Amino acid sequence: MATPKALKLKPRIRSPIPVMILGCITAIALLFLFSSLNSTNRFWFSSAKTHLKKKAREHSLHDKYLYWGDRIDCPGKHCDSCEGLGHQESSLRCALEEAIFLNRTFVMPSRMCINPNHNNKGILHKVDNVTAEERWAASSCTMDSLYDIDLISETVPVILDNSDAWHLILSTSMKLGDRGVAHVEGLTRVDLKEDSHYSNLLLINRTASPLSWFAECKDRKNHSAIILPYSFLPSMAAEKLRIAADQVHD
Repeated sequence: MATPKALKLKPRIRSPIPVMILGCITAIALLFLFSSLNSTNRFWFSSAKTHLKKKAREHSLHDKYLYWGDRIDCPGKHCDSCEGLGHQESSLRCALEEAIFLNRTFVMPSRMCINPNHNNKGILHKVDNVTAEERWAASSCTMDSLYDIDLISETVPVILDNSDAWHLILSTSMKLGDRGVAHVEGLTRVDLKEDSHYSNLLLINRTASPLSWFAECKDRKNHSAIILPYSFLPSMAAEKLRIAADQVHD
């Protein structure tokens, strides 16, 4: 069934705790590095380092877009909190797989939050005496500091939800109304692909499972249904993280 979900231009708000954010960026980058080292071998980092990038893809109104929300696993129980890196990557990978299946550009959240309670190395520290919004901001950092967005886009086209391209797509879809955007919930990716009403729209605004985004990929035990391997996102690490990983190995 189709249900409305508010779409709005994302305000660019300064964090109320910039010092904490700066520390978080460094800490989460280290956590991502260690997690990647544990989950991938050196081949992934070496091949990514020597990979010759293609010219960055230009996005336009001729493309079609898929939006799941401005935070991973939100709307849902994780809007004001977040899970560990493995959980977050599973949810993000599920959304990317649907974009591939529907042949759409995925609108990726511009920030990702990693819960310090899921960090057994003690790199991140829990922040007390702050609001839920401040805690989320303190435990998050920019997506492009974790991942190479251009490299991801060579497999599945991606734009960030704080980009000028997304603001143009969003405003255009709103002007087109029902001909430009559909708000969907409870439909499978097959439903969205086979129904021409959805397949011809500029933007699909999906409300994913409130449990977690990866609940939309329920058939994970069926290997033929897996489009992206578990190692995909770790192998898409941002350039600075790849360089740091190579230095650790050397």
